[in-house]
Amino acid sequence: MIRLDSVSHVYGRRDAQVRALDDVSLELRTGTFTAVMGPSGSGKTTLLHCAAGMDRPTRGSVWWDGTQVSRLPERELAVCRRDRVGFVFQAFNLIPSMTVAQNVALPSRLAGTRVDADTVRRALEHVGLADRARHRPAQLSGGQQQRAAIARALVGRPRLVFADEPTGALDRRTGHEILSLLRAGVDDIGQTCVMVTHDPLAAGYADRVVVLEDGAVVDNLDRPSATHLAARLGAGLGAA
Repeated sequence: MIRLDSVSHVYGRRDAQVRALDDVSLELRTGTFTAVMGPSGSGKTTLLHCAAGMDRPTRGSVWWDGTQVSRLPERELAVCRRDRVGFVFQAFNLIPSMTVAQNVALPSRLAGTRVDADTVRRALEHVGLADRARHRPAQLSGGQQQRAAIARALVGRPRLVFADEPTGALDRRTGHEILSLLRAGVDDIGQTCVMVTHDPLAAGYADRVVVLEDGAVVDNLDRPSATHLAARLGAGLGAA
């Protein structure tokens, strides 16, 4: 489903250059949940943005289902993202003046393909927010806001879901609920999910953990335990 071939990404110019990714090659199979881990500054978010078509690699290529999305013109790439991708941001990115239901429907409205009220209602029911549809973000807890952001990302049943530290600001119980929702999308409807996280317990929901250091892949682990990940990455990364 997703393939990165020798992807490098450089920020800045000349003496101010920072190589965020260095010749990364990965294949992420359809219907799997992959966690990306590593120390701060290792290139995790840059990898996520390149894989999601939000940033273009400086070198190398990104493919979705045989389509080289890293070479698509910007308009075609935007359509491709709209039709295939749901993105969950750590900061929620909800519009304060809109209700929860309006926030969930917003991406479709912007794309010119409105979702009906029943579809929005079902998406909110799926994340446990059916009774909050007319509330505004400020009237929700942090966990409820993140669930609303997930409903927005998943309402169109995208084939690809990218999540950037989706539980980073949440307590353990709420984080478990969010991760269970992402896991259910993989198990129930065959979505492909890629999640950046610093937390070994969160990574334990994934089928595979990719470890980055200094912009390069240094390890691929199949269903490692949280204890193994904490030992592999250092105890400091295990904090919520």
